Amino acid sequence: MIRTPRQNGRRPLHPVHDFQKKIRRSLLFSFGLMSFSVGLGMVGYHLLGKLNWVDSLLNASMILTGMGPVDKMPNDAAKLFSSFYALYSGVAFLSIFAVFFAPIFHRFLHQLNVDLDELDRS
Repeated sequence: MIRTPRQNGRRPLHPVHDFQKKIRRSLLFSFGLMSFSVGLGMVGYHLLGKLNWVDSLLNASMILTGMGPVDKMPNDAAKLFSSFYALYSGVAFLSIFAVFFAPIFHRFLHQLNVDLDELDRS
């Protein structure tokens, strides 16, 4: 079935409680992605870099936020992990940011569209 574009008017904004539900869902998903990413880094730094858990957390957090590594890696396997984790972290950070802010940006654009339609009618 082919849908034709809507002629006059747009859908109204969703109620605030629906928007809050979307925000909670994106926050939970972003937190899950962040936890997975930090956990992955911690395990890698602990096993390959021979760091204790606190230092592994520090290195994973610093790499994930783009600050850079804290400790030197003792062997080639740890250095390879560190470089691939840094590449992964760059993509993961941007993805987490996008997932979190997508509902806010969508509502802003939808609000702007609704406001422009109201101006066109008056």
